[in-house]
Amino acid sequence: MRSPLNKDVPLAGPGEFQALELGPLRVYPPVVLAPMAGITNAPFRTLCRRFSGDRCLYVSEMITAKSFAMGHAKTLRLASFDDSESTRSIQLYGTHPDNLADATKILANEWGVDHIDMNFGCPVRKVTSNGGGAAIPARPGLMARLVRSVVSNAGAIPVTIKFRKGINDDLPTYRDAGRIGREEGCKAVALHARTAAQLYSGEADWDAIADLKSLITEIPVLGNGDVFESFDALRMMRTTGCDGVVVGRGCLGRPWLFGEFVEVFDGREPGPPPKLGQAIEIALEHARLLIDYIDETAGIREFRKFLGWYTKSFPGAKRHLPELQRVENYAQLQDLLANLPADMPFPEAALRARRAKTTRTQTVSLPPGFLDHRDEAGRLFEDPTEADPSTGGG
Repeated sequence: MRSPLNKDVPLAGPGEFQALELGPLRVYPPVVLAPMAGITNAPFRTLCRRFSGDRCLYVSEMITAKSFAMGHAKTLRLASFDDSESTRSIQLYGTHPDNLADATKILANEWGVDHIDMNFGCPVRKVTSNGGGAAIPARPGLMARLVRSVVSNAGAIPVTIKFRKGINDDLPTYRDAGRIGREEGCKAVALHARTAAQLYSGEADWDAIADLKSLITEIPVLGNGDVFESFDALRMMRTTGCDGVVVGRGCLGRPWLFGEFVEVFDGREPGPPPKLGQAIEIALEHARLLIDYIDETAGIREFRKFLGWYTKSFPGAKRHLPELQRVENYAQLQDLLANLPADMPFPEAALRARRAKTTRTQTVSLPPGFLDHRDEAGRLFEDPTEADPSTGGG
């Protein structure tokens, strides 16, 4: 199934696109699961991989460097991998080079990770107000110092960075961020083509991705934003010249999307998306994986937020959501989902349905004086959220 936007997009031709090469890693199709807090844990990654094998790159949800290095139990669980994951990719967040260095050494020497991504895109107020996340690229000297602390301690492990277009339209930062990634030894850079002020609203600015690629030619540039269908990835790469795509909200409640990426990049038309009954079976598998990952009570509560995404745009499903989102155990979940019409076909409207945390915009909160002397590298902003593993992603 294709939306009208993508009805005329041709499949990938032989040799049209190249594998994404990150040090020793070779990823084809060049598609990366975006790290998303509370989403891309080991169960969700396992489910996505079931549809595509290990052919895409699946990044963990963000972990904070300080809490990881201190061995906080919740952070260690967030950082965990399933035994079946042959490529262990993790996103690391921090605002102090010593914390980042300590965490990187543990990841490299004790955890045996294969890839480290750094978060410079989180737009959450409690993060930016303490000088973290999407605020950091506004101080290029500080950002360079932080990236250097990870690259210099990662050894042969490839390091990448992910960042936003800027603080707002008046303060773009993506060009500085891309340059820093290149100069400090990153193997790729990824741009979420929205500003921190936009949060997840409006349209992603694919022109900014093209601009960044024109500037950064020595290492891969990945684009992120508004990839809701597998054909969007083809359009983005053809339109911007970028070297790969990062997929975030578009795959929420649709882990089979990664199988469709494999199909279109291999030059094959994907099969039809699942009917409601098939989507429910996938959702139940997701719930079982979360139960095994945590326990039944916590796993089911963690799963509740996914129910709206799995049933998004199916006619009549929304009226069942209040009851579904109060479910307390797996048996109750099964019983409630059994009441939905299994033969209902996947609705075209669900292909591009918004799955944002919010559609609002914001005025980005920064620490007092943060934008003074922006090139100063020495001043550090100790972010108390760095010890909070619940901090959101970007």
